[in-house]
Amino acid sequence: MSAAPATMAAPTVSSARKDAWQALGQPLQSAHTAAEAMKFGRLTGWNLRKEPIYTRVGGLELAVPDRFAIIRDNPFHDHQADVLGDVGRTYKIVHNEALESTLDLLVDESGATYDAAGELDGGRTAFVTLKLGGAAKVGGADLVDNYLAVMTNHDGNAGISFMVTPVRVRCQSTLNLAFKRAPHTYTVRHTAGAEKIMQQQARDALSFAYDYLDGFQEEADHLAGIKLSQSRFEELITRAFGAPKGSPAPTQTRVQNKLDHMAELFSDTFDQPVGGTAWAGLSALAEYYDHFSPVRPAGKGTEVEVRSRKALQDPDFKNKALKLMLAEGK
Repeated sequence: MSAAPATMAAPTVSSARKDAWQALGQPLQSAHTAAEAMKFGRLTGWNLRKEPIYTRVGGLELAVPDRFAIIRDNPFHDHQADVLGDVGRTYKIVHNEALESTLDLLVDESGATYDAAGELDGGRTAFVTLKLGGAAKVGGADLVDNYLAVMTNHDGNAGISFMVTPVRVRCQSTLNLAFKRAPHTYTVRHTAGAEKIMQQQARDALSFAYDYLDGFQEEADHLAGIKLSQSRFEELITRAFGAPKGSPAPTQTRVQNKLDHMAELFSDTFDQPVGGTAWAGLSALAEYYDHFSPVRPAGKGTEVEVRSRKALQDPDFKNKALKLMLAEGK
């Protein structure tokens, strides 16, 4: 594995590469208020409402007791309504616009700037991301920008969430990891009192975000101090992500190609200030997962959009990679 196949082009970091949030939403460089961010991200005027759910039995149409559909007006197609989920009688709708004062409070109190806004899963989740001030410098040199995403869910499965997502500047990879076993998401349920307590919850979330980022900096610096050779990195990823013993030949070839790509990304770190370290190993694996891992769009958006949703919503690969790299320091 020490040399990538001759047919494989060396991966490069494109200046046009976007982090997962910007790939999924609308960049907000010109937005200075939450109202502007909401407008640019097509998050206003959804007219969210609860409508009774009916079922047909034979020739009869019957109401489903205590179940309601969440409906929105589609912001991209006039005269189209979307069903976002089904909920019970006590579910409280929180309109996207209700987040505006909370978002502006977060910006005012943290010095953050608006970064991106958009929707996930056909409107089931709306989000606005804020870029927090003070980029981290892992190992004193490797820049990591810090973001706080505010998300509100409309399918009844979650509430209002505040997610911390560090992004490595060099490769635009999202590092939403369970550092020090600290959660990177803080959630408020959709209840009758949600809007009244939202601003206090936002302040709590901001404090939680900075606590998480302090832990992130500490552990990232620890990883940057762990030396890791190319051969050792290849040994680790083969053990962790290699094909199971006895796999069919096509499977082994496909998995080997993935391992070769991971190895090449790690090899490319040796000309960087933190090259040849466990931090570089984690970064290479995160870069592979965010920007190169195979996905099947299957009607759920472009390849980049599907991969970006996966990067944000499926942390298992990166948490496994983190555990792998931390074990080298023991």
